[in-house]
Amino acid sequence: MAKSLSNASTYAKTDSVSALDRTILYLTVSLTGASVMVLELLGTRLIGPFYGVSLYVWSSLISVTMIALALGYWLGGMIADRVPRLRLSYLIASAAVSTLLIPISIRPVLLLTDPMGLRAGAFLSALLLFTVPLTLLAMTGPYVIKLAARQLANVGALSGSVYAVSTLGSVIGTIALGFYLLPITGARAVLYGLSALLGLLASILALYERRGSGGNIATLCVAVIVFACFGSVALAYEHHRSQPWGKNLSLLYESESVYGWVRVIDDHAQKVRFMMSDASTISAADLDNVRLGLLSYQWVTQRLPVFRPGARSALLIGLGGGHIAAGLESQGVKTDAIEIDPSVAYAASRYFHYRPSGDLIIGDARYQIRRLNKTYDFIIHDCFTGGSEPAHLMSVETLRALKAHLNSGGILAINFVGFTEGERRRPAQLVYRTLGEVFGHRRVYVSEPNSEFNDFIFFASDAPIAVHPEAASAKTLDLLAEREFFGMTEGETIVTDDFNPLESLQVSKAEMYRKVLLQRIGLEVLLR
Repeated sequence: MAKSLSNASTYAKTDSVSALDRTILYLTVSLTGASVMVLELLGTRLIGPFYGVSLYVWSSLISVTMIALALGYWLGGMIADRVPRLRLSYLIASAAVSTLLIPISIRPVLLLTDPMGLRAGAFLSALLLFTVPLTLLAMTGPYVIKLAARQLANVGALSGSVYAVSTLGSVIGTIALGFYLLPITGARAVLYGLSALLGLLASILALYERRGSGGNIATLCVAVIVFACFGSVALAYEHHRSQPWGKNLSLLYESESVYGWVRVIDDHAQKVRFMMSDASTISAADLDNVRLGLLSYQWVTQRLPVFRPGARSALLIGLGGGHIAAGLESQGVKTDAIEIDPSVAYAASRYFHYRPSGDLIIGDARYQIRRLNKTYDFIIHDCFTGGSEPAHLMSVETLRALKAHLNSGGILAINFVGFTEGERRRPAQLVYRTLGEVFGHRRVYVSEPNSEFNDFIFFASDAPIAVHPEAASAKTLDLLAEREFFGMTEGETIVTDDFNPLESLQVSKAEMYRKVLLQRIGLEVLLR
């Protein structure tokens, strides 16, 4: 039974594939199928902190994966026919090495692609980082079919079995990564572990291919030495990898959660502590008093009691550092909060001194809203990431679900970043029009009166939204009056779950946000 997996003609001499052959080959395609999905999903965790986790990053990664799979299937079939001496173990070993090089290559690749902008930069980054390992992994499918096919009549069934097992491996890899590996370890650790797993698989295949021909121990020793050397280089790189924190920046907290790369950073030069999730600043506070939020839109939102002095309850969707909740609490408004990311909730509590005055609910907003059995005087919708708001949370269906949890005369407040002038104002106007589909009354404020790129704060209610002068100081009333925005116009289009153009319309906003972010914190902070 001294056959070589690298020689397909050897298989054609017998009528059936042995159980050992089948086990080895199916193990190979299942692990490579799992590896393909792991690499594709990890791409958002590696590119997202730099370019933002948006539709464009996902589209880039899916496109690159499809390109690599198509190329791999073609090359694998061609080489299996024309170069039978190329062993399967060589392909897997090459995939292991190229996977190991991804964490080392991230920084120079992102710096190279940065001048190309959001869309082209994200696509080229994915292409440079993932094409080689994904192509090599895709080549194994045709290779395995060629090696295992002994009778032409069985090729159809065999091909179906191989791709079914590969797809099952992809499912297992996806679940293992999303449910277990990323929350426990992190993207870099998963990449190194995946490389080691592929290296082990290559070693097993090398031994199996050479069985009966001698040199088993020598083959194993060479494989161990090669991967030990690459592993040592990777570990040395990780140990000595420079961090972006200079003398003015210090990293207080870092967590790679299921939802993003969450960090808390102190900027000693500007005396600011800020929290980041991937490429978004989701909270900023005075370093000398971290309970004092510095994001100007929060000041407007915290003035909600001026419009309804008797309010006593609020729901905050999107916790950030908890400053909006703290501001409302200081005015006697008990505030529940929904936050999707437990790492953000922990950071708010540990580093921004957030203490819930109501319930803190960890989970996705759309799901948790359906489970709520309370109504509120205020609902504050403050979800923002990577330069854009989650589009599904802006649909008319979401707004109606929120309205069902408002008391009579209650106010919904939405924070939305956008432009105040020209065609680029269209996304904000789309949100304004959608609010008008659900609520009878609206008012709009901006955080910076003289800035084209701004935070819009939309107020919506079924009752008139009126300022109560007795509920605020003259200075507060003047500041609110300065920030009221009257430039919105009605349109015919509304955002629905079925038709939601918001994300495609937010490209210029995402690019501007990233430009402003880089000006404030620097490029280095976004590099892993």
